[in-house]
Amino acid sequence: MRQVCILGAGGQLGQELQRRCPAGVSLHAIDRVAADLTQPAQIRAVLERLQPDIIINAAAYTAVDRAESEPELAHAVNAGAPRVLAEWAQGHAARLLQVSTDFVFDGSQGRPYTPADPIAPLGVYGASKAAGEENIRNTLGETALILRTAWVYSQFGNNFVKTMLRLMAERESLSVVGDQIGTPTWAGGLAAALWRAVEQPEFTGTQHWTDAGVASWYDFAVAIQEEGLQHGLLARQIPIQMIPATAYPTPAQRPACAVLDKTGSYAALGAAPHWRVQLRQMMSEWQEGIHNG
Repeated sequence: MRQVCILGAGGQLGQELQRRCPAGVSLHAIDRVAADLTQPAQIRAVLERLQPDIIINAAAYTAVDRAESEPELAHAVNAGAPRVLAEWAQGHAARLLQVSTDFVFDGSQGRPYTPADPIAPLGVYGASKAAGEENIRNTLGETALILRTAWVYSQFGNNFVKTMLRLMAERESLSVVGDQIGTPTWAGGLAAALWRAVEQPEFTGTQHWTDAGVASWYDFAVAIQEEGLQHGLLARQIPIQMIPATAYPTPAQRPACAVLDKTGSYAALGAAPHWRVQLRQMMSEWQEGIHNG
């Protein structure tokens, strides 16, 4: 039986990975209580105790705006911890699967980004994740899997979908940015893709995975309201206004269009459904969970 260690077990992706754990896996779910990712000695101690064959790093510092004022913490979690994981994996013949982000790109290219395209992060968060990727490559070469994703949401944790549903219930109208383009990605689908990647040890290097299709944050918000109403998660409809990013300034600059090219990962793992289909599936599961207590 394979020994698999998940870091970031308390996050939205970590929880979805646990829900979808396949047979034949002895799963060790490590959250921030079990291992402080800013402390290399704690990480090494956990790995030495568990002796995993496979490490899935679903942990990250993801507070994009706060990272601008906490660069040392962001780099400790997003760059330092992956280096420790890679060094341990190298010394113990273990496989490392690292989740990364579209924020390593600046979004100015005008076409979907392939894994081979040059990176150019705009802020601390993207730079810290890029540094984590580089630390892994420097240690493990192309034997690790670095899977970049984007706009992740689920029924767990804090994310855009849950924030929009809360605001739609509280407010009489909303304004949402319409000139930043990407792809919403359901953590449940991403988790399933990672488990398929576990079954394919030859699937390595830097790859991309999101759901299919593209959207602006405005498009995403409109879909969230429609699906929320359909699934009984919202009681009423409110007007949603599209605004430019310049009307909603944030400490960290976001990529204007960071759609990822998934050709390689879709060929290896099977294509993801359209993001709207995945949003509907997430809300169905959430509604069922609420109904079942």
